[in-house]
Amino acid sequence: MLFGLDGVEIGLIIVFLCLFGGILSGFPVAFAIGGAGIISFGIIAALDSAGILIHQAIDTASPLYNDLLSQGVKADTISTFRYPDLPRIAEPIFASGWETAMDRNLSFIVNRMNERVLAGQSIETLLAVLMFVLMGITLERSKIANDLLTTMARVFGPLPGGLAVSVVVVGAFLAASTGIVGATVVTMGLLSLPTMLRHNYSPELATGVIAASGTLGQIIPPSIVIVLLGTLAGDLYSSAQEARAQVAGCTDALTYLGEPAVVSVGTLFQAALVPGIMLALLYGLYAFGYAMFNPSKAPAVQFSGTAGETTTRNEKLTWYLAAPIVLIGGLIALNSFNVVGSQNIVANTFTDIGESASLRTNVGEECKVSMIELHGQAAWDAAMIEAEKIESEGGVQQSRKLTDEERVADFQAQVDAAAPIGTGLAIGFVLLALVMTTARGMAPTADHKATYIGLTGVVLALLFDILFVSPTTTSGQMFLIIAIPLGLALYGAKYCTQILGKNEILRVVFPPLVLIVAVLGSILGGITNPTPAAALGAGGAILLAAYRKLQEEQKSGKVVLQASFAIVIMILVGINFDLRINQADVSFENWVAFIVAYGSYLFAMFGLIYSCWVLFRNAVLPPIVRETAKVTSMVFTILIGSQILNLVVISFGGEHYIQQFLRSFDNEFTVFLIVMLVLFFLGFVLDFLEIIYIVIPIVGPVIYGGTFDPKWVTIMIAVNLQTSFLTPPFGFALFYLRGVAPSSVTTRHIYRGILPFVLIQVLGLAILWFFPSIVTILPALIGN
Repeated sequence: MLFGLDGVEIGLIIVFLCLFGGILSGFPVAFAIGGAGIISFGIIAALDSAGILIHQAIDTASPLYNDLLSQGVKADTISTFRYPDLPRIAEPIFASGWETAMDRNLSFIVNRMNERVLAGQSIETLLAVLMFVLMGITLERSKIANDLLTTMARVFGPLPGGLAVSVVVVGAFLAASTGIVGATVVTMGLLSLPTMLRHNYSPELATGVIAASGTLGQIIPPSIVIVLLGTLAGDLYSSAQEARAQVAGCTDALTYLGEPAVVSVGTLFQAALVPGIMLALLYGLYAFGYAMFNPSKAPAVQFSGTAGETTTRNEKLTWYLAAPIVLIGGLIALNSFNVVGSQNIVANTFTDIGESASLRTNVGEECKVSMIELHGQAAWDAAMIEAEKIESEGGVQQSRKLTDEERVADFQAQVDAAAPIGTGLAIGFVLLALVMTTARGMAPTADHKATYIGLTGVVLALLFDILFVSPTTTSGQMFLIIAIPLGLALYGAKYCTQILGKNEILRVVFPPLVLIVAVLGSILGGITNPTPAAALGAGGAILLAAYRKLQEEQKSGKVVLQASFAIVIMILVGINFDLRINQADVSFENWVAFIVAYGSYLFAMFGLIYSCWVLFRNAVLPPIVRETAKVTSMVFTILIGSQILNLVVISFGGEHYIQQFLRSFDNEFTVFLIVMLVLFFLGFVLDFLEIIYIVIPIVGPVIYGGTFDPKWVTIMIAVNLQTSFLTPPFGFALFYLRGVAPSSVTTRHIYRGILPFVLIQVLGLAILWFFPSIVTILPALIGN
């Protein structure tokens, strides 16, 4: 053995030296990764051909090895790390020669490119990266971030440490709209750092809060890190649990686990939301606490600006607190009493499949023992009782076609059980009422005749729905019934919107907030997957940026506003009407709905094209398109290069060697802690893209193949990488900030300022480690 090292160990060293050398050489990282794979394979192949690289493999023909097998030890768990005294045999690391390995690598590269880049299942999810990048860069280049920072400074500035808190709030906003760490740190560094220094803020606090808040894009959805991790986590978790089930003696993961081994990007977005908000709150609390103990280093700042009329305390309590509580609380109460709820009355054609036992009990003895060990004896006994009861009743009831009488009875039962008011209609009118009550509190001296007319329309609409609308009423008929109350409500809402638009805070914060809620709400609520939601966000960002430019030019933005409303109308019509006009029998109201939806679609496209023209005319669109193409191309090129590097590592057994080392530890937490430490230190020299595409596929089968919740594992990795990107002296966020900080701010200031936030990150990781329910609670409540 060369230098006393195994041939596989030397091969791994060569790969990592080539990788780091390529990255440090100055070549674009996207190309350096693929080049490192090719060069390292050539070096390893040459050394193997010279007989220098020798792998000390376990002698599978030895009596000791066969004794372990006879004792029931699985062959996959036998390794030189766990059983170092087993006899070895020397063999080349390319058992069939490097030529065969290269041929196999080329074939795998073509297959993987087809699966993951060109036409595989994950390509649709990866397209969300393009849309989210476009959305974030559009919001950044249109100076919407500048408006947010200015406005938040006026809100929080009068508080001790208020400017720092405003940076955290805007950082969370930008994280939820861009998901790009570098862009967020640079933007906030350019906009807020000079302002904070000018108002005598400590350089340490200013730089620390900017760098930390900028990295929230790593964790707060829609995060590109979560999207990319999610595309890998789903495949890794599924395949790892299938392998785990096979080792346990079961046929598949569904039998062994009692549930499907799946995890989606949408579910990971749900899991990441609470931890992301938690970290933002910890940042804000630290900034506020720092200001309380060091008032001279984080003074309160009063900014000029209008925030609307002065209101009394009673008016604020009435319209800002009591009214929302009554409206939202009333909606929840009515929902609990089934006054508001689902009105779905689709008649079933077939019966439901009868419920099966909570666990599959018709399994072999080995699988039974493994399942009892996993789920516990009580769960197995309960499943056995359920299975025996089902068997005594004739087995699991299979689905069958309903008779005409059964269909009529089933339909009538659904009609009788339906709530008087539909959930969607109730939520829509409650939102309109909230707009009007907020405007009433914001402008107490204004003439609110239109406001009261609108609120009357809300009440009448709900009453009309109860009295005249039944679950069997068609969408067209319902629209005609509530048309007058709806018109009154919209009349009042329009008037109130004009009042709200005069408030500077709402005018700046509300549009991006609505965009973020629309994107995240559609994903978290399970309405759609990340790709269409990302497309909606990208289109909305373009409309928002164009409207802002038109306002700067003192030109009318009605076309953009009307296009936005056309999108809303198109979505509402699509939800409430059947637009499939290619059927044999299409009702008149569905034809009308199709025409309205198609007209809205055409006008929305016109508005989007017009918005693009406005941005192009103002020289905003070309840099947005170039930057989006640059970032997206880098992502996909790194994806291709990382596949080449991964296949090189696999070809000489490096991946299997690393996994054997990790599996040699009996404690699952120890293995995960080792992986987290390795990822943390790799984060000093590798960007998140390289770590996701190079390291995670190697360690993924181990960390996703145990008992840990895959959502928790993924979020812990994301927060860990976020911590790594903040840690001196190599944190990427620190380099981004150093590049835009003025000369008066030294690197020492940046390093000292970020240390408390690194400790906050470590505290956040510890909280998630000991309380994993913080990650899993939201997916459990929302569901898929």
